[in-house]
Amino acid sequence: MLKLIFFSTIQCIFLAFTQVFLKLGLERMDPFGFNWRFFKSALLNLPFALSGICVATASLFWFYIVKHFPLSIAYPLISISYVFGMLASILVFKETVPLSRWIGVGFIMVGVVFLTK
Repeated sequence: MLKLIFFSTIQCIFLAFTQVFLKLGLERMDPFGFNWRFFKSALLNLPFALSGICVATASLFWFYIVKHFPLSIAYPLISISYVFGMLASILVFKETVPLSRWIGVGFIMVGVVFLTK
């Protein structure tokens, strides 16, 4: 079980980084349009590329997890990424996260603890 939790945590970190880099990349992109300027801003956007690399890496971890562990246990563990996502929103984007969201994530984490027992 510890091996599953370890790999799931690593995968969830990459999932959270995917979203952070995606948001940073989208903030730097030109407004959407079917034109060269938009596609150039997407193709030359380092955070956008890093988002793709992170989601690919998370997928590789997910392939390993699904192959070696029961899906009924592995899939709910993806919710660990909510914690990392909220921490990233505070540390990277300086967002304020209200107590109600922390309580909600706390309930999810309690569910993860029950799931892994």
